[in-house]
Parts: sequence; structure tokens; C-alpha cells
Amino acid sequence: MSDDRPWPVWKLALLIYPFAAGAVAINLFMLSLMAPVVGLDTLNPLTALKLSVVLGVPAAWAAGRWARHLMDEADEGT
Repeated sequence: MSDDRPWPVWKLALLIYPFAAGAVAINLFMLSLMAPVVGLDTLNPLTALKLSVVLGVPAAWAAGRWARHLMDEADEGT
């Protein structure tokens, strides 16, 4: 029995969340390494990781919407 219903964005976002949160953590930490140029302090890697838990949600949602869009485009081409 085949289920042809498309994956909703929230399921895709939930699946992508660990990768999105990891990417956010790395980018936050790398961005904070440039902070002393403008007179700010750098972020501790643990602080960047904690912030990525929250900031990973919108990043995962955006990635889920993008993936859903690509899947819809692929389905239209068949």
C-alpha cells in the first residue's frame, strides 16, 4: 500500500533540525571570532551551542520549506 501524501514542512523541519542547529552553532562561533575587530567579546563555544538550540528552529523551518519546495518541483516534473 503506497502513501502518496507529501511530507509536511514540520516533519521535514524536525528531521533537519539537528543539522540546522549544528550549522547555526558553528556559524555563530565563527562569527564571534571576528567580534574583537569591532570591540566585542568572543562567544564561548558552549554559549554558541546553547544559542543554536533556539536559533536552530527557524533555520530548520526555512530548510524544511526549501526542501518541501524542491520536492514539489520534482513532483510537478513527473
